[in-house]
Amino acid sequence: MATYRLTIAYDGTGFHGYAANPGVRTVQGELEAALARVARGEVATVVAGRTDAGVHARANVVSFEGPDGLDPARLRRSVTSLLGPEIVATAAAVAADGFDARFSASWRRYRYRADTGETPDPLQRHTAWHVPHALDVDAMREAAGAMVGEHDFASLCRAAEGRTTVRTVLDARWEEAPPGLVFDVRALAFCHQMVRSMVALCVEVGRGRVAAAAVPGILEARDRGAARGAAPPHGLLLWEVGYPGAGA
Repeated sequence: MATYRLTIAYDGTGFHGYAANPGVRTVQGELEAALARVARGEVATVVAGRTDAGVHARANVVSFEGPDGLDPARLRRSVTSLLGPEIVATAAAVAADGFDARFSASWRRYRYRADTGETPDPLQRHTAWHVPHALDVDAMREAAGAMVGEHDFASLCRAAEGRTTVRTVLDARWEEAPPGLVFDVRALAFCHQMVRSMVALCVEVGRGRVAAAAVPGILEARDRGAARGAAPPHGLLLWEVGYPGAGA
């Protein structure tokens, strides 16, 4: 057996998230069914980022054990042929022994797009959150900056039994990308709904409903009720995953 690494991009609109879930259509379910055809046997994948329903990916990374001798180029073409255009394999390789898409990752980067036009752009309805309000971008940048570093993000995460909500954010910033804004955030790892909650809080700051100076206190409260919910999933994109000595 050999370990294979696959980089995939997908439109999450038609899926109930990445993780396999009996009775509903998921990215993992579709991918593992396709890989089973290519590898001529059942395949179990490990993924760098388990995206939620409606969330997209530009470069998520998957690893799996398969028979020796699978040609990476053929693997990439076959997966794309079977699953495209919703799911596309952009790269494939034989990985080093011990490679694990999740645990070998050094960091993950997400981007969230907000459409700030007066009227929603129908061409972005699956990829951007329409926020038709005047926003103070400088205040949003200040709020994002307060989230950089190691913090307990319990106020901005959906709690998971027995799991820590302490995370290290390496950088977080808002960029102007007409006709809207893009939130770019990179961290060692994220907890459930963390990025979408960061976005929602920053938007509330931009609207003047929360002071940027209040963000550190919201984090320190470690209380989900202290934050402002979560932004819709369809604006979120897993942009890239970093590994030691390599990019996504």
